[in-house]
Amino acid sequence: MTLRFTKDHEWVRIAGGVATVGVSAHAAEQLGDVVFVELPAVGRKFKKGDDMAVVESVKAASDVYAPISGEVVEINQSIVDDPAKVNADPQGAAWFVKLKASDPAEADSLMDEAAYKSFAEQR
Repeated sequence: MTLRFTKDHEWVRIAGGVATVGVSAHAAEQLGDVVFVELPAVGRKFKKGDDMAVVESVKAASDVYAPISGEVVEINQSIVDDPAKVNADPQGAAWFVKLKASDPAEADSLMDEAAYKSFAEQR
């Protein structure tokens, strides 16, 4: 599946019922240099829209929201150890969590890349 985006600047990619979640390149750019990332514990369950992680930069702190409902099955410890990775590759290697999706169809209501780009440019 291609990337889908939320209005809160998270992205999600679902493959085999597992949703990989991160923050958009636009969000990483707006945050500036990321200095701290807090991720949830594996096994934690979230509903779509719940705050599930925190990212802090030299400019601001921001919550990261669950773009779909699910249970955390993996976290990306590398971005906790080296938060600058979020700036380097926000829509790739710097994913935040992997969720076992409760309802993968929830992602259908999110924006595709073109719609998100248009949305982000208006901000």
